[in-house]
Amino acid sequence: MATILVVDDELGIRALLSEILSDEGHTIELAENAQQARAARERSRPDLVLLDIWMPDVDGVTLLKEWGSTGQLTMPVIMMSGHGTIDTAVEATKFGAMAFLEKPITLQKLLRAVEQALVKTAPRPAPPAPVVGLPSYARPETLPVMPSSVTLPGSVPSLVSPPPVQHQGLASEQMFELDRPLREARDAFEKSYFEFHLAKENGSMTRVAEKTGLERTHLYRKLKQLGVDLSRNKRGGGI
Repeated sequence: MATILVVDDELGIRALLSEILSDEGHTIELAENAQQARAARERSRPDLVLLDIWMPDVDGVTLLKEWGSTGQLTMPVIMMSGHGTIDTAVEATKFGAMAFLEKPITLQKLLRAVEQALVKTAPRPAPPAPVVGLPSYARPETLPVMPSSVTLPGSVPSLVSPPPVQHQGLASEQMFELDRPLREARDAFEKSYFEFHLAKENGSMTRVAEKTGLERTHLYRKLKQLGVDLSRNKRGGGI
């Protein structure tokens, strides 16, 4: 996961983006103006910056130019604005911004932009080092790959299929006691249903909300009502 710096003068925007991105497993740094953004960048060396354009002291484009001119634009920057124009987006891109998000920012656009920015800047794996002392025909990269369907002489083909993958010990099929009041039976089913999806999505409330078709606020209330333990499946970091 990545360290992401969110720079926005609106408390509500900072809180919302922090909640969503933390829920995805990222570490979040927050800044409400350019001065705090400079300090946070030096302190945490973020992998990505979400930068608002319109801020009261120094606007986002000016800060972007400053980082670029001083050699500090070592991370991808995604610009955000609720009053942006095409010219503003083009200007920001010209000075080094990777993308532009228009407010109000939808969940899908936010996660897609963040994922694309992090993938583009991820280091490429180094090529394998040559094996010293072996002739070229005997080096690993030149050896033929044996198909998985080939049975070697003297070996016994496996007739046992691998066990199905289960998510953190929760099976996708469970038995429920039906000889009980409808409300109790329904609550038991719903609790198992949500626990399964939380385990499957590694505790990501964002992905569970998308999977189950519930709004995040409604989902939180539902899980509390059912007594689901959220801390058990939570990946490091807050919500």
